[in-house]
Amino acid sequence: MTNLKGKTIGFGLTGSHCTYDEVFPVMKKLVAMGATVVPVLSYTVQKTDTRFGDAADHLKTIESITGEKPIMTIPDAEPLGPKRPLDCMVIAPMTGNSTSKFANALTDSPVLMAAKATLRNHRPVVVAVSTNDALGLNGVNIMRLMATKDIYFVPLGQDHPYKKPNSLVADMDLIPETIEAALEGKQKQPVLIERYSG
Repeated sequence: MTNLKGKTIGFGLTGSHCTYDEVFPVMKKLVAMGATVVPVLSYTVQKTDTRFGDAADHLKTIESITGEKPIMTIPDAEPLGPKRPLDCMVIAPMTGNSTSKFANALTDSPVLMAAKATLRNHRPVVVAVSTNDALGLNGVNIMRLMATKDIYFVPLGQDHPYKKPNSLVADMDLIPETIEAALEGKQKQPVLIERYSG
């Protein structure tokens, strides 16, 4: 496996607020592994308060973990292509909305610009899906991304097949391993895993 020490990892967050408690420990782990973690935030992350926490508190947490000022605009994300290339770009969580836009080449947020800039350099983009319609209308977008060069998926599964039969969520704990594999040009397997524990 590839050592992440000295690697620069972009870490994009989109608006699946319920998964932040799973994502923040992963950011800490990447920093502990010696990576420089550059946070990139969607507008929803920056401005939306929910029952899972206030946006301002999330921003403080992200900055304290990474020691980096989050990238919060499209113009600030664009240099991650030519001027400040990343070794890898992670998007975790990746909502259905952002998945749909990414699969259809729509670049209307800092996270999607950072992903586009990374693909421009033929560097890997690692996607950790969290969406209620993965097995519904968004299925075609997920499959399109899975078939796209330089895009890799964190293994994912149904989080509750009976209450939310179309929902898929990545196992966020597998993000570091997925990055390591992606840096070697490999998709971590298996991609489809069992998440529901009853």
